[in-house]
Amino acid sequence: MTGIDGDRLLADLTALRHIGQDRTGVHRPAFSNADMAARRWLAERMTEAGLQPTVDGLGNVLGRAPDAETVLLIGSHTDSVPHGGWLDGALGVAYGLEVSRALAPRGHAVDVVSFQDEEGTFFPCLGSRSFVGEVTRADLVGRHDTEGRDLLGEIERNALDAAPWLRLEASRYAAFLEAHIEQGPRLETTGTNLGIVTGIVGMRRYRIIAHGQADHAGTTPMAMRRDAGATLIGFADRLLATVRANADAETVWNVGRMEFRPGASNVVPAEAELWFEVRDLDDARLDVIEREVAACATAVETAHVPVTFQRTSAIPPVAMDQDLVAILEQAAGAAGTSTARMASGAGHDAMILAPHVPAAMIFVPSIDGRSHDVLEDSTAEDIVRGCETLAAAAATLFER
Repeated sequence: MTGIDGDRLLADLTALRHIGQDRTGVHRPAFSNADMAARRWLAERMTEAGLQPTVDGLGNVLGRAPDAETVLLIGSHTDSVPHGGWLDGALGVAYGLEVSRALAPRGHAVDVVSFQDEEGTFFPCLGSRSFVGEVTRADLVGRHDTEGRDLLGEIERNALDAAPWLRLEASRYAAFLEAHIEQGPRLETTGTNLGIVTGIVGMRRYRIIAHGQADHAGTTPMAMRRDAGATLIGFADRLLATVRANADAETVWNVGRMEFRPGASNVVPAEAELWFEVRDLDDARLDVIEREVAACATAVETAHVPVTFQRTSAIPPVAMDQDLVAILEQAAGAAGTSTARMASGAGHDAMILAPHVPAAMIFVPSIDGRSHDVLEDSTAEDIVRGCETLAAAAATLFER
């Protein structure tokens, strides 16, 4: 028996749902009043559970088990995207709290954490990055959200500016475990109870610009045009074919934005811009795709229409600890819970901690694959089952 109280777990998630509730979801962007209220609520629950809570200078909330030397760290985040779902991030934090309660009577110590701004309202994975020492105060200068809120101003407004930042004590933790909704349709479609994350994909983003000349579209002969738009469309055609040729079944990619300037139907585009991203668990494959896509840009440019190819960001893939993956699978199997190994196509705090402490993740099925939307949901049965698996795996780590 794991000692998990499913009703208590669901009550915690429901209470969090009421903080910043937006229809069936939540609106808790980082440093908003609702976000900070959720963090205060969590600190109170930690105290009730016998943990010692700290809210640091960025809003990270860490509940420490007292008088413990070997500890598991379990958690995620309680901030949300604007008008998002009630389980994204919150599920993993509620799991940490419940597993800590369940295992404490057996003498097992679990610290619980809610990292700040995983969703990137101001700075993606700000809390976990600061926790592992990847962020300095200088990195916060000039950071604003889409509504113009200044990050440093929000830290001061919430009276956090004088508080120190928490830092990972790697020697304290045997592992970091994170649970999350899948945010996709695979588990539900296949009727699988639980996803065991093998790694978190790397992501690369690119900006491609064709540089032409604006001319009257009715009077300039086709052969005499410096048409940035036509050049970029030719690039896009090559791009998609090239990525398909070099991808495998788990590679995903997206052209998320195309823009012609000046953007009038009777003006030959002077400049055309495309934004593209690709994600994969294999860094070597990402290298190949980048090289081939860059070659596409070179192939379509001419002396009259040069093309600029720019990588704007690159996040390397991160593997989860294979020993922890096996323990999670065994814990699920012992309870008759079906599992599937899968890569995470989205980033999570676990990818930040994994280089510093053994880390692993599980996914709970998302109804209709919905996420980052107020319609996001999972069944109560799946929610409780996932927590039981995490608790059983945690107990195994302590007892082996």
